[in-house]
Amino acid sequence: MSTPRRPHLKSIPNTTDQPRPAEPSPAPDGRSAPRNVGRKAVPSALRSDQQQGDGRYPVAWLHITAPPDRRAVPTPHSWCACGHDRSAIGRPRVLALIDVHEAHKTSCPLRTPQEGATAA
Repeated sequence: MSTPRRPHLKSIPNTTDQPRPAEPSPAPDGRSAPRNVGRKAVPSALRSDQQQGDGRYPVAWLHITAPPDRRAVPTPHSWCACGHDRSAIGRPRVLALIDVHEAHKTSCPLRTPQEGATAA
């Protein structure tokens, strides 16, 4: 007959079924009072970008992944904010997608003003 195994030396902390109130962490000088007592709270909000540019912003992107290995297959991805989204695999199709991306510049409704459209 073998002897029973000894229990692990690590102890598992006792858990309670009741939540404990949060305690403030001590200040660097050893006091436990919160640092911001008496200060007014300042609401924070994200603001729009305050940079003043020339009115241009990106609308269409062309991203081509071409791994350094010659045997690897290049993959392009062309997308636009208007909903144009194309991708391809392989060198001949990469070149064709570049042409499609360039042609989309002239037909994109976000880049070219449409005749007869009423201003909002």
